[in-house]
Amino acid sequence: MGLAGLAGVAATGAVVARAERKRRQYTPDEIRDRLHQRVAEAAESDDISIAE
Repeated sequence: MGLAGLAGVAATGAVVARAERKRRQYTPDEIRDRLHQRVAEAAESDDISIAE
């Protein structure tokens, strides 16, 4: 693997690490709200009844 290949691997690792840090910045309330939204959207599209 040449120098360009190593630079590409390093750049990809940096992008993945940045995305992981961003993902971990959600508060528990934000995660809960997103999950509720996703369940509601899934229930609408699949006609599934969700007991609350």
